[in-house]
Amino acid sequence: MELTSLNLSLDALRQTDFPAVAPGGWYDLAIVGGGPAGLTAGIYAARKRVPAVMVTHDLGGQVLWTSSVENYPGYNLVQGRDLVEKFKAQVAQFPIAVAQGQRVARIEPQRGRFRIVTESDVEHFAKAVVLATGKRYRSLGVPGEKELIGRGVAYCATCDAPLFQGKVAAVVGGGNSALTSAGDLLKYAARVYVISNMAALTGDAVLQEPLRKSDKVEFLMNTTVLEIHGTDKVESITFSNNANNQQQTTNVAGVFVEIGLIPNSEPFQDLVDLNQRGEIVVDCACRTSRPGVFAAGDVTTVPAKQIVVAAGEGAKAALSAFDWLARGGPPPAAGG
Repeated sequence: MELTSLNLSLDALRQTDFPAVAPGGWYDLAIVGGGPAGLTAGIYAARKRVPAVMVTHDLGGQVLWTSSVENYPGYNLVQGRDLVEKFKAQVAQFPIAVAQGQRVARIEPQRGRFRIVTESDVEHFAKAVVLATGKRYRSLGVPGEKELIGRGVAYCATCDAPLFQGKVAAVVGGGNSALTSAGDLLKYAARVYVISNMAALTGDAVLQEPLRKSDKVEFLMNTTVLEIHGTDKVESITFSNNANNQQQTTNVAGVFVEIGLIPNSEPFQDLVDLNQRGEIVVDCACRTSRPGVFAAGDVTTVPAKQIVVAAGEGAKAALSAFDWLARGGPPPAAGG
C-alpha cells in the first residue's frame, strides 16, 4: 500500500461526522481515549443510553499503525485501518458525542462531578470517567534519534516501510512489534538488520519464521544501539556487542524503533493509583482507586495487551460505570 493512500485513510477516519460537542458540556460519562477500549466503551455506554462524550486525540489508537491483524475474532485477516473503520462505523450509529483532536491534560475531581480539561483548555464535565488512553512508542534516547525523526528514524513500519524500497534498514527490538516491522520491511528493503539487546528474540515464533527463512535479514542479538548518524537523513548506525563491548558502524537508510510502549497515564497520576510501570491499577471490574473513575485497555495493569482484550475491557469499564451511575454512586472527593 502506498504511503499516500494510508494518509488518506487516516484523514477519512478523522473526518467522521459525530454529534457536535459543546465546550463545557455536562455528561453522565466521559470516555478519554479513542482506541479499541474507548470505542467499545462508547458503544456499550450508548446502548445503555448513558449520555456520554468521548474525548480523544484520534480514533483507532495503535491499531491505526498496525498493518494487519490476524487474531481478532471474526476475521482471519483484517487490515488495522479497516478494523478501525468497523469500530468507528458502529460508534457512529449511536448519538455519542466525540471530541476529536483533543488531548486531556488533567482531570479534576469536584463535588459530584469530574472536570476534564484538555491541553487547549477546553472543558468537559461528567459524573463518571473511563480512562482508555492506551500507550505510545518508547524512544531509544540515543544521539541522533530525535534529530532524525521523520528523516529515516521511524516508529511505524506500516506507514514508512514503502519509503525504503531497495534500501537497507534496521529494526531495534526483539518483540512482536519489532518482528512485525521487520516483516513489513521485507517487502521493500534490500536488507534488514534486527537489533536486540536481549540474548534471544521474545516475539512469537510465527513472526520469527519468515524472517529466519529470508536471506535479507540479519539478527544482531545481545547488541545495544549507541548512536544514529546523519545530517539531513539517516546514514548509519553505531552499535555495541554487550559481551565484548566491540563497536561497529553500519550504513543504513532507516532505523525503526520498536522497543516497547509507555502508558499514556501522566495526566492521571494525581487522580488514580499507578504501578511502577505507570499503568493504571484496576480490579476485575475495571475500577480504579478513585470511585467513579474506571479504566480499560493498554493503559491499565491488565497483563495481555491485545486488541481483543482492550475491546473486552472497554465493555467491562462502560458496564461498571453504568452500574455505578445507576446506583447513584458517591460523588468524587471535593476538589473545588
